[in-house]
Amino acid sequence: MITAELYYLPGAKDEPAGFRVSGHTGVQGKSVVCAAVSSACYMAANTVTEILGIEADISESDGNMRVIVSGDDIPKAKVILAGLRLHLEQLAEQYPKQIKLKFSEVHQ
Repeated sequence: MITAELYYLPGAKDEPAGFRVSGHTGVQGKSVVCAAVSSACYMAANTVTEILGIEADISESDGNMRVIVSGDDIPKAKVILAGLRLHLEQLAEQYPKQIKLKFSEVHQ
């Protein structure tokens, strides 16, 4: 199962600050769901850092990715992170046994 945790500023569900995804579904390298989640997360991370030029705290290892945007840059990253949330919510709706969403506050 994939767990996607979406981070928000305390008390501000409309202020996305980052995300963390972990886990796999099915046989590693052969799951369409895993590939969809991975691709969406890499696209969000790369758009935030490389296209928008935002510095973010990023860590990545096999089956895990964490991206946290600093407070001053959150407004610039908001649309990208909101798009990722929508994408992950729709995937979780289609594949509820393979993706679990969590929402957490991040303290900076």
